[in-house]
Amino acid sequence: MIKTLLKSVRQYRRESILTPVFVSMEVALECLLPLVMAELIDRMTGEALGPILKLGIALIIMAMFSLLFGFLAGKMAAVASCGFARNLRQDLFFRIQDFSFADIDHFSTSSLVTRMTTDVTNVQNAYQMLIRTAIRTPLMIVFSMVMCLTIHPRMALIFLALLPILGVVLFGIAIHVSPIFRRIFRKYDALNNSVQENVSAIRVVKSFVREDYEKEKFGRAAEDVCQDFTKVEKILAINNPFMMLCIYSAFMLVSYFGATIIINTAGSSLTTGQLSSLINYGVQILSSMMMLSMVFVMTSMAVESANRIVEVLTFDSTLVSPENGLTEVPDGSIVFDHVTFRYHEKSKKAALSDVNLEIASGQTVGIMGGTGSSKTTLIQLISRLYDTSEGSVRVGGHDVREYDLETLRDAVSVVLQKNVLFPGR
Repeated sequence: MIKTLLKSVRQYRRESILTPVFVSMEVALECLLPLVMAELIDRMTGEALGPILKLGIALIIMAMFSLLFGFLAGKMAAVASCGFARNLRQDLFFRIQDFSFADIDHFSTSSLVTRMTTDVTNVQNAYQMLIRTAIRTPLMIVFSMVMCLTIHPRMALIFLALLPILGVVLFGIAIHVSPIFRRIFRKYDALNNSVQENVSAIRVVKSFVREDYEKEKFGRAAEDVCQDFTKVEKILAINNPFMMLCIYSAFMLVSYFGATIIINTAGSSLTTGQLSSLINYGVQILSSMMMLSMVFVMTSMAVESANRIVEVLTFDSTLVSPENGLTEVPDGSIVFDHVTFRYHEKSKKAALSDVNLEIASGQTVGIMGGTGSSKTTLIQLISRLYDTSEGSVRVGGHDVREYDLETLRDAVSVVLQKNVLFPGR
């Protein structure tokens, strides 16, 4: 799956590689800033202004470079993810263009629309988080913890004790909501299908006075999606208060034990500046844990979308060009020879049954019949958008299955009754 998706990165590989590089530089500087700040606080004794000015200038320079690297990382991540999504939609669109109508029926039009829109957007967001946030958060946790251990190993144990508790809760929430997200995507298909049916067949709905039924049908689908999303949001809402509980608990413990150590040792074991740095590193560690859990949720949600996208990209069409197929159509003659067609091989009733028809090149023929009498299906067999179940269709004296598909479909022009690509008169 990952290998198939990464083929769509193409010209945006440079941005995808530079993003983690800039993120790493940003994290390194952010982890050094509290250390320099601690030194600045400890030197604020009023004895000399020179060292304070030097440290202040160093802090400003480091902060500016951290801001610069953060800006570059955000820009590169946005370019890479948007470009990746663009290529992915293009690949999906071109792949669908090669599908026969039977292939489209296999997925359904509404499902293909969802895959090209909602699913690609989910994969795009996950990709941006993976090359930026998923790199930033582990580095921030590791670097900040190392700094805490360097400053005061015993005080760092407070954060080490809170990390597993926070991790279990946050990742437990992420694992719990992942199946709900997967269920929601399947319901999106049903929702889009309801909209598509009503838009494309609005005249039929009105003719048979089915507006109330269709409204109720759409309402059920929309309510179903709403309930699942509401359930997910309620679960995810636990993240923030629990995160705040851990952060303020850490503040309280670090402040209490830190102040006790400073007073008892007269600042020899832990200085005021180091205590301030410990608090900053603690916030970075715990906040990164929350971001990591959100990355996990987004990635879990995107995995289902990615599977649905890859399913389309790797789908083997039921209709393929024959090896060394004909690349030229001699004339426009059409022959239906005992043609029978079923939309599904297990269908008991045939849409077309034992059709025999000969149309000479240049001849004009009108086909009349009621709605649902398979007039359009008959025409679609000529350009091999479907294959016959029995019998054969010949164009220019050759069976349509002998032609290269691109050649055949370029030679047979079809304008359907509902010309959605040709607005106007």
